[in-house]
Amino acid sequence: MEMMKSMLVAASGMRAQAERMRVIAENLANASSTAETKDQDPYRRQVPVFSTELDREIGAETVKVSGVVEDQTPFREEYMPGHPAADARGYVRMPNVNSLVEMMDMREAQRAYEANLSVIDNSRAMMARTLDILKR
Repeated sequence: MEMMKSMLVAASGMRAQAERMRVIAENLANASSTAETKDQDPYRRQVPVFSTELDREIGAETVKVSGVVEDQTPFREEYMPGHPAADARGYVRMPNVNSLVEMMDMREAQRAYEANLSVIDNSRAMMARTLDILKR
């Protein structure tokens, strides 16, 4: 039963990291999105919020994405005087998305996903080996 519990906890981690990667991909896709007019805000970076939850059925804490919040860091400004969203100085507010940070976050999420997958693979192998021993 403990092996199944570890597999279920690892699976919850995989689901959370997959959701994190989805949010990061959305941030990357909108890294250059501007507002249509100077009165509108450009895309604002999204950040997933993780929480733990007691799963009473298995008797263990699992992880999940409890929500997605907007990053409140200031927008970047680029000089583009002909753009429809340019202010009086000719600057356009750009999303507060740093592609390098997003790529590092994506790599971290990928590694966490792979670590959880490894837990599942190792648990399955141990269960199979236990069954082989019991057959003898």
